[in-house]
Amino acid sequence: MKSASARAAAWAISSLVSSAPLAAQDLLQYIDVTSPEMVSAEMTRADVEATIASAAATAQPADFTGKKLSGLDLSGLDLSRSVFRAARLNKTNLADTNLNGATLDQAWLLSADLRRAKLKDASIFAAQMQRATLDEADLSGARITADLTGASLVGALLIGANLGADMKNQSMGLMRAVLKSANLERAVLRDADLSRVDLKFASLKNTDLTNASLRHAALAGATLASVTMAGTDFLGADLASTRLIAPIGLDAAKNLDQAQNIDRLLRE
Repeated sequence: MKSASARAAAWAISSLVSSAPLAAQDLLQYIDVTSPEMVSAEMTRADVEATIASAAATAQPADFTGKKLSGLDLSGLDLSRSVFRAARLNKTNLADTNLNGATLDQAWLLSADLRRAKLKDASIFAAQMQRATLDEADLSGARITADLTGASLVGALLIGANLGADMKNQSMGLMRAVLKSANLERAVLRDADLSRVDLKFASLKNTDLTNASLRHAALAGATLASVTMAGTDFLGADLASTRLIAPIGLDAAKNLDQAQNIDRLLRE
């Protein structure tokens, strides 16, 4: 018989798959992340490889929907176009994997290792990725509304990525990327949509924000040091106690004077 915590986790995860967002970005308060549902694996690496091979034989994406894959070493695998909807990949090693075009909607990737992973054009909707490592990962063109609180994205590529809120589709609550206290040093976010994204206390040192949209983004307490901001749109962004140090292209930034709490911006 399943434990109460396991049943609760399974119910919450299945609810995510079958319904609208339902405050998905606050799920951790309801889930026991130490339960077997969240830390175990029902497949081995060999099983995953066999699933990939079987899917390739039929020219279909490999489907891992709802699978428990936590803690596995899946590094270096070609998982492009694979479906991981509501899968559990907590502390899974996905370093150097090819996840281009993959679906990671509602997936759990707590403390997962995605260093140098390829995630171009991936769909990462309502995923839980707190404390994940995505250093030098390529998320260009990806759609991301994940909770990346405390995540590391040092040197990551997010060129043209869409992390912003779709204000035409928010009937169940504000869904956008959360990057609170995340490390985005040397990340490249050229042409990225960061509108309404939560970047409170994030580190953006030597980050490239050329032509990025930070409209109505939350930047309170964030550090923007040696940031390239030519064409960056700050309309309505909250800059309370944001540290701005030696910016590059400041004169070419857009709507900085129309940011919230501009008088509390800490220029250094």
